[in-house]
Amino acid sequence: MDQIRAFFDEVPLGLAVIASLTLGLAPFVPEPHIWEKLKMARAGTLRKPIDIFDLALHAAPFILLIGKLLFLAFPA
Repeated sequence: MDQIRAFFDEVPLGLAVIASLTLGLAPFVPEPHIWEKLKMARAGTLRKPIDIFDLALHAAPFILLIGKLLFLAFPA
């Protein structure tokens, strides 16, 4: 757990926010890609490995941001 906390402590909050807004939401038109993949998951059509991998890549910045915010909210 200490290694995970150390990782999130090293990541600047601004970087996590910018990554979420750019990499997490790109491409922006016609709708954010992560939103499309989440809709596919809800509909049960997220079956291709490339779509699952794409969802993981677009979700990674948001997971980083949520982890950073959680460790900021609950310091050791």
